[in-house]
Amino acid sequence: MTPPVWTEGAWTEAAWTERPWIESEADASSVLDRLAARMGIVPEFRDARGPTVRITDETKRNLLAAMGHPANDEARAVATLAALDREDWLAPLPPVQVVRADTGAPAVDLILPAGTRTIHWRLTREDGANHAGDIAFNQLELLGGKRLDGRTLERRRFTLEGLRLPWGYHRLTICPGGGAMTLVITPGRCWLPEVLVEGGRLWGIAAQLYLLRSAANWGIGDFSDLRRLVELGADRGAAIIGLNPLHAMFLDNPGYASPYSPASRLLLNILYIDVMAIPELRTCPDALKLIASQGFQRRLQACRTARLVNYQTVTELKLSAMETIFDAWHPAEGTARGREFAAFRRDGGTVLEQNCLFLALREHFARNRPTRADWHKWPEAWRRPNSPAVAQFKAHNQRRLDFLAWTQWIADTQLAAVKAAADKRGMEIGLYRDLAIGADCSGAETWSNQGAVASGVHVGAPPDILNTSGQDWGLPPFHPRALRQEGYRSFVELIRANMRHAGGLRIDHVMGLRRLWWVPAGKSPAEGGFVQYPMEDLIGILALESHRHRCLVVGEDLGTVPEGFRERMADANILSYRVLFFEQDGATGTFLPPRDYPRRALAVVGNHDLPTLRGWWGSRDLELKRRLDLFAGATDGETQSRLRERDRAELLAALRSEGLLSPGEVPDSETLARLVHEYLARGPAMLAMAQIDDLTGEVDPVNVPTTSTEHPNWRRRLSTTMELLAESPIFNAVAKMFNDTRGGGFR
Repeated sequence: MTPPVWTEGAWTEAAWTERPWIESEADASSVLDRLAARMGIVPEFRDARGPTVRITDETKRNLLAAMGHPANDEARAVATLAALDREDWLAPLPPVQVVRADTGAPAVDLILPAGTRTIHWRLTREDGANHAGDIAFNQLELLGGKRLDGRTLERRRFTLEGLRLPWGYHRLTICPGGGAMTLVITPGRCWLPEVLVEGGRLWGIAAQLYLLRSAANWGIGDFSDLRRLVELGADRGAAIIGLNPLHAMFLDNPGYASPYSPASRLLLNILYIDVMAIPELRTCPDALKLIASQGFQRRLQACRTARLVNYQTVTELKLSAMETIFDAWHPAEGTARGREFAAFRRDGGTVLEQNCLFLALREHFARNRPTRADWHKWPEAWRRPNSPAVAQFKAHNQRRLDFLAWTQWIADTQLAAVKAAADKRGMEIGLYRDLAIGADCSGAETWSNQGAVASGVHVGAPPDILNTSGQDWGLPPFHPRALRQEGYRSFVELIRANMRHAGGLRIDHVMGLRRLWWVPAGKSPAEGGFVQYPMEDLIGILALESHRHRCLVVGEDLGTVPEGFRERMADANILSYRVLFFEQDGATGTFLPPRDYPRRALAVVGNHDLPTLRGWWGSRDLELKRRLDLFAGATDGETQSRLRERDRAELLAALRSEGLLSPGEVPDSETLARLVHEYLARGPAMLAMAQIDDLTGEVDPVNVPTTSTEHPNWRRRLSTTMELLAESPIFNAVAKMFNDTRGGGFR
């Protein structure tokens, strides 16, 4: 996601600070304020220009409406607050509680009528073991009471003394009252490989998979290319291969290509499938004939030689081939492949089936009328996953649903093969996946999981120095209260889906674990507000899943970072994401010395939203901004050019201060790439990574933030092939440097 504040030569750190949200509703000045406080709406924050901004009552009402709690006037606010009170007091147990294993016996709050005597409780562990007992309700610690429906309810605290519960998701029930809850026991800190725990430093390569070029791919990088990159990196000592989000995209609109605005973060992008590696192809004469046909080969060669990814043609070619293969395959469970496919579907469960069902429905409506591709524009009967109309569609289109599930299985098996290759070559981490902050509002997640996603609101950023109007990223956020009410099921599913076959996970805009800027639909970003999330619970679940998957976590913490948030990340073993271009003194442009980078961090030169190193050095990005009319004012271009001259000089000074460059020496582009990466490699950061774009000498960026059709974002392919990369002097020189500097060696 594009960082909110970036001025050339300076990263504005902590540009705004939110005031801790009201802990007690009694502190609020009105019913509306109390309701907003209950729902986690932050009343005020300090913006990038200094002054404290208090959000308006209209913004509070708009955000509350998006949460499903209207407060159009005081009477409505009173009624909504009373309904929330009633809902909370009538629940004998909270829906979920996340407890660190090192904090002692878990304690939960019970709500039952006053005078209740004996309570029978049962705790069913995730492994099936049971613990049970009886307690006297009136002897538990009293926390409060409320008169409701003619009876007095009491809240008392029950401590599960003497139980040493393993990490996991356990179920607690009580009787009377019929209460049930999920009790999550978490290690509290995310997993790290032993080599990092013991003080080691690792390195790797980051790549946007779709940009990889090879003699065999179909005009877009695929999982076979990724396997080759893993082999190239591992053989040279790399411990990690970083990737863009692999989320499923819109097959009916393949040109809508940003991996950070996907159809579903729970499925894989099937365009990454290497069709030629599908086992069933070998026994499908029709598919082999199709692929070998003159027309198919002509289109395929055009895609292979193109400078940009042609998503439309690539999609047509891959779908036509895979549909032909599938039409000839009948997955009987009596065959090994049939059993594997059936097991994959069973394991995928409702999440897989619902997301595939959505894709089939969208395909149906887009084919008949493209303007109705967005599910919000479908006929009313199809807008709910459990409607009779949807059930009828499913029954009549089962073969298409089978095909879509099959493509997910093929993608998953090919990704698993890449992980196996990384493991075989001894990579300490292997694949490092990326989780987008949200999915497109017209996608599968918002249709299939409507209760957990806030409607009528988008994630964005408030106005800042560079983006004076703020930002609207067009991605709907999770509803924090609904997320808790469902026991964080949606969050768990999301983390599991993206840790699959991975040894690392980057979380885009990780500050979303604590708070997100919500922009009401139809309003400007400036009319939004911050909404708090249950950070400790989310970190606890993230830590648990991290250990289960043996997957380290990196938090993309660019932009405005709340006070104390990075320290909390470090305590949870969530690595900070440090970008060289942003690690400068805002006033002087001086680059942070390598030794001052934090230990729990991943250090990189740039990323997908920034210019390549060669483009930055030659001011190609500034030329592009000028051509696209992206500068804020008439003199901004000149200002940015002067700052770039200063920053180039400061970068050379930083290299000289480390003894990497002689006085007066100005390196060529390849030498610069090697020296800048060595600068980062010398620091204590656990991980250092090189973008493959900087190792192939790319000049043009892969993405220009704030543009869409003005620039071919997410399309610019690499200028060299995977076959030639192995012999690249700069690729091999940087790999050798990383090993010399950080330990390890060519395998």
